[in-house]
Formats: sequence, structure tokens, C-alpha cells
Amino acid sequence: MRHDVEARDAVTSGDDRRLRDAERSENFPVALRALPAARRATLRRVYAVVRTIDDVGDEGDVPPAERLAALDELDDDLDAVFAGRRPRSPVVAALAPDTGLLSAEPFHDLVTANRRDQTTTRYATRDDLLDSCRLSAVPIGRLVLAAFAVDVPPAAVAESDRICTALQLLEHLQDVAEDRRRGRVYLPADARAAGGVAEEDLDARAASPALARLVRAETAAARALLVSGIPLVGRLRGAARLAVAGYAAGGLAAADALDRTGGDVLAHTARPRRRDVARHLARLAIRPPGGRPAP
Repeated sequence: MRHDVEARDAVTSGDDRRLRDAERSENFPVALRALPAARRATLRRVYAVVRTIDDVGDEGDVPPAERLAALDELDDDLDAVFAGRRPRSPVVAALAPDTGLLSAEPFHDLVTANRRDQTTTRYATRDDLLDSCRLSAVPIGRLVLAAFAVDVPPAAVAESDRICTALQLLEHLQDVAEDRRRGRVYLPADARAAGGVAEEDLDARAASPALARLVRAETAAARALLVSGIPLVGRLRGAARLAVAGYAAGGLAAADALDRTGGDVLAHTARPRRRDVARHLARLAIRPPGGRPAP
């Protein structure tokens, strides 16, 4: 089973160009060039591990049993690197310089999220979907805060959780058609039923009026959740503020892109424009809303 993880590690750590390409595919800047070199390097190593976990969980045509075995091996490797032992995965081994800043728990949560994805492909309610984000999105924000060694109050951690959850929800809305082709549906069943949207509607070449309305409503809800977390930017200083502002800016630009489709995410690609990311980033970094800066 080792071959599956090794193949993915070769892509993610052995070829830096591929990692940069993956970073560019994200809605947000993973590690802004303006950040201090050491912090930027930590963020990129974290991203490489997160990307590897996700790739093992859902890329390619691999049976679920093999994916689960590969995820187990990644879990073991994470235990090893945080215990001071050398893991087999080169991507995880690269985290060694960062184990004093980071904790293993958020990474393990991401592995757990990908384990769930092997058997859970539909969500009955919005609460069910939000619970999945608790494992698949929230840990990333916790890792970012740890990477900058900032001491923030519980309210700020909750704001980080909301930003990351919103980013995940927006990505699901952008990927409705792609996820459907993979056998996954992230629009909750209760919301689809209330809006008169059948699962088969997701197979069409263009969104029905009902589906477009649902996507617009879900986009508005995700944007509101994101905005509710943005006061975190005002609580942070320096490089941490800039990095988190970049993530929030990417989310706002993704919501803008979804709005431009009019909710028809089957016929149109909701890709954020760089100028929109830059516009939101400048506004958030220069005049951030929210609370008292962390020490």
C-alpha cells in the first residue's frame, strides 16, 4: 500500500513546480510573498501536508479501502514526526522544523475528515455539512494561527473557524458540477428539497432556475459567515494580519465570482479574479475591522 502515498508524495514534495501550481489553483494566496521568509516556508510546508492528505482522500481512481490504508499511514507518519522520529513520507518529514510551533491534532482531524469522505458523499442538513467542516476546514485556521505564534482569545479562534468554514462552503459551491461527477453532493438534502431541486438537476448542462436560486442563497449565507469572522484580521498584527487578510480576501473574491454566475455553476466557472483578491486584501490589510490586536 506504500506505493500510493509515495506516488502522491513525489508529486507534492518532489516537484516544487507542481506544488506552486496547486497553490495557484486555490481561491486565496497560500503564502504571500510579502510575508517573512520563515513564516512563508512554514505555511508552504503545512500546505504541502494538507494537500497530500486531501489528494490521498479524493484524487484519482483508487478504491476506498486503499485510500483508508494510505490515510492510516499518513496518520502514523504524523505521530512519528511530532514524536521526533523520522516518518516515511517526505512531505510529513519536512514538517520537522515546525513541530515546536504546531500540534499534530489539526492534521489528524484532516485525516479523519478524509476517512469520513470515503463513506459519506451526501449531507442531509446544513448542520451535517457544518460538522464536516469542523474536521476538514477549521483545523487549517488553527494551524495558521499556530504558525504565527499568536496568542489570541477564544473569540478570535471562533472567528478563524468561521472564516475557514466559509472558505470550504464557497469551494463546494464552486465545484458543484465537478463534485457531482465524482459522486459527491455538498448541497444539503433539506435545502435542496425546500428549494425544489432534485439531485438529478445537478447533471444538467445549465442550472435550473430553482438550482440557481439555491446557489445564490447558499453563496449569500457563506459570504455572511465569512464576514462574521473577518474581525479576526483586526485582532492580529504584522505578518499574521496580512496572511489572514489574504485568506479572507480570497473568500470574498470567490463569493464575487459565484455572484457573477447568477447561481448557474453548471454552465459557468466561478473563478476569482486576481484583481478582486488584491482589492479585498488591500482594504482588509489597511483598514481591518474588528477587535483589539493580539500581543
